[in-house]
Amino acid sequence: MKLLEVARIGKAHGLQGELSVHLITNITERVSPGSLLFLEDESELLVKSSKPYKRNYLVMFEGVNSRSSAEELVGEILYGAPIDDDTIIWAHEVIGSRVLDKDRKEIGVVAAVEPNPASDLLVLEDGSLIPMVFVKGQEEMIVNVEIPSGLLERGDNEN
Repeated sequence: MKLLEVARIGKAHGLQGELSVHLITNITERVSPGSLLFLEDESELLVKSSKPYKRNYLVMFEGVNSRSSAEELVGEILYGAPIDDDTIIWAHEVIGSRVLDKDRKEIGVVAAVEPNPASDLLVLEDGSLIPMVFVKGQEEMIVNVEIPSGLLERGDNEN
């Protein structure tokens, strides 16, 4: 099973093993009690409790019962199993998709998706960054974009 990066563990909080967790997904259920998350070595962490805290969540995991055991996890990335929902297009599904402009002209292939507060950015194979709006086609993923004027101009046409 391919796991997806869903959060990063921040600082230990308090003395009972609570940790600050920053979600990098909009699926807040990832830190709901009973949720199963994984570390990079695929060891499991079961969420015992969680609550919103500033821009993060304070999370307690089963078996992490002291500040010292919590501090061992600081900085770790948390992974989750993909969620099966046909109504949602996930960022990892877009990688490898063809990108078309409003005139249906192909401008590249998606190499990565970069999170951005205003709108996620498509990173094309040539390194170009494009704000993302996409639709799922019948047979393959096609990413349709409206590119701001001048965004893809490279300066090759200098006078």
